[in-house]
Amino acid sequence: MPDAAPVPRNGRLDISMLLAVLLIPAVLGSSRTIFDDGDVSWHIATGQWIIDHRAIPQTDPFSFTWYGKPWVPIEWLAEVFYAGAYRLAGYGGVAALVTAALMMLHAIVYVNARRWVRAALLPIVAMDFALVPMLFARPHVLAWPLLALWTWLMLRAREQDRAPPLIAALLMVLWTNLHGSFVIGLAIAAAFGLEALVASPDRPRALRQWLLFGAACAAACLINGNGLEGVLHPLRIAQLHMLPLIDEWQPATPGRTPFFFGVLAVTLALILWKRPRLRWTRWLLLAALLGLALLQVRHEAMLAIVAAILLPQGFAPREARAHTADAPSVWVAVGGAAMLVAIGTILPLQPADNDANPWKLIAAIPPELRSEHVLNGYSMGGPLILAGIRPYIDGRGDMYGDDLVVGYSSIAHGDGQAFAEAVRRWDIRWVMLPNDSRLLRLIERSPEWRLIAHDKAGAIYARR
Repeated sequence: MPDAAPVPRNGRLDISMLLAVLLIPAVLGSSRTIFDDGDVSWHIATGQWIIDHRAIPQTDPFSFTWYGKPWVPIEWLAEVFYAGAYRLAGYGGVAALVTAALMMLHAIVYVNARRWVRAALLPIVAMDFALVPMLFARPHVLAWPLLALWTWLMLRAREQDRAPPLIAALLMVLWTNLHGSFVIGLAIAAAFGLEALVASPDRPRALRQWLLFGAACAAACLINGNGLEGVLHPLRIAQLHMLPLIDEWQPATPGRTPFFFGVLAVTLALILWKRPRLRWTRWLLLAALLGLALLQVRHEAMLAIVAAILLPQGFAPREARAHTADAPSVWVAVGGAAMLVAIGTILPLQPADNDANPWKLIAAIPPELRSEHVLNGYSMGGPLILAGIRPYIDGRGDMYGDDLVVGYSSIAHGDGQAFAEAVRRWDIRWVMLPNDSRLLRLIERSPEWRLIAHDKAGAIYARR
């Protein structure tokens, strides 16, 4: 099946490109909802620790339940970027960094789609509907542009019937230090290598080139701040039994992520109607990513991004009338992106007050309690770390392991006996919990605890 060839376009400013690359990312990246996840705070705190100590922590420096025990911060480089942006311009700087990442992602997807179809804005819109539920200022957002660029490089290599240049393997160095999704990048390269082996007219040459590229990628993954453990850690996480207790690791359902299933339904209907022409290896790759997305919510974004790169070529008309972007449009987009990101760093931005950002509640903690052991809500652990207070638990569930996370789940669901045991074991002196906590209902009825502070984010109780 020959690939359709794009033709250049000469004309007026590409308004749809400016919408895709500038307006949509600016709106999404500047939303306060990107901070509605307690993990944002501990990622920033980790980056600050690395900057201050000029080292990557090998043991936990933050909690009191795991203090001094092993920790593998595989997202350390992304955390340094977030901490640098936070120190430069506060939450506005973090939002500007997220906006820049979204602009790069959208630019890659749009430019690739524009080569094949006229309605290049549609893949962007469909992709964003799937991404929004996972759009938080966390390391995975910085890895999204890499995923798009990596998939595009594989496509270009196949168009030219060769393996990607060996220098492209260096992207794996960056990706491995940013986020654990580099494993998906290796799988994508393997899928395209298989396609080359099956479809190339010179199979021995294809085998040599793609094996060499694969070896270079594997070597590049080992260049990370955690060595071999940094490569193996994502695989170890997948074996933890506590994963279903965390929202993003749970199976996808229409009730949990309705936008994703809506986009999936429309996309499948278009596929049945238009019957896009893709090689079977690419359908196999999309099917595998769909299986992962249904298995765990966190993989929905990866499917959306890879599909936005792969499907436009399949929908290309046989006469190949699609166009590339004009140079003036590109320069306007680049200049506009730089201006919007710069403006974002100087505009004031504060997260909404909620259980992921309970800053008013933290400010109400009496000084004498700040150094005492606390049992906190799961999403509140990150903000406590950023405030310099050691939590019982936070979003680093892979570090704490099955025993502590599963035990905490029992406590959080109102198991009075498990709570009493934790109080005795860790000498818990106070609790800070969200208002919808079942444990909070138990504590409110207990004469052993007195109310210290309460607001819309949660409540603080201290032992009498």
